[in-house]
Amino acid sequence: MLFNSFAFIGLLLITMLVYYIPKTSKYQVNILIISSLIFYSWHNISLLALLILSAGINIITSYLVGLKKTNNPKVIAWIGITSNLLILAFFKYSGLISLTFFIDSNLSHFLASIPLPIGISFFTFQGISLVVDVYKENHFKNDKIISHSLYEYGKNILFFISFFPQLVAGPIVKAHEFLPQIKSKRIRDINWEKSFTEIVLGYFLKIVIADNLKEFTFWIAYPYFQSIDSYSLIVMLFGFSFQIYADFAGYSLIAIGIARLFGYNLNDNFNFPYISSSFKEFWKRWHISLSSFLQEYLYIPLGGNRKGKTRTYINLMITMILGGLWHGAAWSYAIWGGFHGLALAIERLFMNVKIQQNQNLGIKIINTCFVFIMVSFAWLLFKLPEFNHVIKYIQSMYSNIYMSPNLGLIASILIYSTPVILHHLYYIYISNFESVNLDKYKFIFYGILIFFIVTNSGIPGSFIYFQF
Repeated sequence: MLFNSFAFIGLLLITMLVYYIPKTSKYQVNILIISSLIFYSWHNISLLALLILSAGINIITSYLVGLKKTNNPKVIAWIGITSNLLILAFFKYSGLISLTFFIDSNLSHFLASIPLPIGISFFTFQGISLVVDVYKENHFKNDKIISHSLYEYGKNILFFISFFPQLVAGPIVKAHEFLPQIKSKRIRDINWEKSFTEIVLGYFLKIVIADNLKEFTFWIAYPYFQSIDSYSLIVMLFGFSFQIYADFAGYSLIAIGIARLFGYNLNDNFNFPYISSSFKEFWKRWHISLSSFLQEYLYIPLGGNRKGKTRTYINLMITMILGGLWHGAAWSYAIWGGFHGLALAIERLFMNVKIQQNQNLGIKIINTCFVFIMVSFAWLLFKLPEFNHVIKYIQSMYSNIYMSPNLGLIASILIYSTPVILHHLYYIYISNFESVNLDKYKFIFYGILIFFIVTNSGIPGSFIYFQF
């Protein structure tokens, strides 16, 4: 079910009504579980079996470990983690495995035919965070979140795993961030203004910016791009960079705003990533929930930077390559992750953090432009998962230099990219002039956004990160 569909709006309104009316408010967790299961199974009810299986594994293993109902909690924890990873590997990476190791065999055809369940990467990671946090007693004491009643505990974990605003495309929510929030909610405690602004901005980014840009970046597909001039190919690539930001940041904002309507606070997932003057800063601003998850549950357990420089670079590359593969079952995603890992390693090796912090404005602007250009070119590996198509696209950028530029295409991309650029510039402005207070004009700004949502929405499309 898409956020930008009438079915979802109907589900949201009915859920809120039942959630807050006095007669049913004592069943709030049950209500959100039912709505979440309807949301997830709207187009394919068979997906429920996988979601419930995943939740069941995490419920049982974390319950046994948390209440010390086993003589060897470490083994049970590893069973839970391994089960999560095996489910993810089977449904997400079977095709990649078949194409790599079992070419043109019956097994290859079987593995390639396995469908990718929507949101599996997100709820699997959340399950892993639960098992790890309970085993290591991280961030909270188990007796505060693990009820001795398996039914009550299982209900809360199913709710945590399936909470519909962020179920299929994040933000990734860690157990220790979400579970302590499960309690009775009151409608008068809703921060209506913050929720409203997050949802409106999210819908604007998605259905005005991303859905319109996709009509022009569509041509970044083989073999269409081979007949397009070099200038348009470059502009389309930057257009896709703005599109993927608007699409994913838009989804995250909508999810965060909707969760707030039910009394749950999710962490920000984007913080104006295209103002980053280094790749390290970029990953502190882009898909924050994923980068923090990888740091906490992969990079640090591998040893982080505690085992010498060589091991630090190895850990960094492993983390980013696996982070790339998390995004998709194709070697181009691993290359994308390797590119970012290499960029982070080079920065760590050669750049002095103190010098970065004190650099003059001109150098910072140059660095910001460089990072944006490199990040944008790397997105080509997302748009064209077949690596040979990426090579052909780059070749076309060089060979089509004498073709006349498609001015209409270029102008359209620039028009729909401009709001994203202005949004980043506005953030820079208010960050450097803290005394400036533009809150009194906020209603005008969001009124304009609503006007464009109503009058200039693009053709509805699914969110890009649904495929992950």
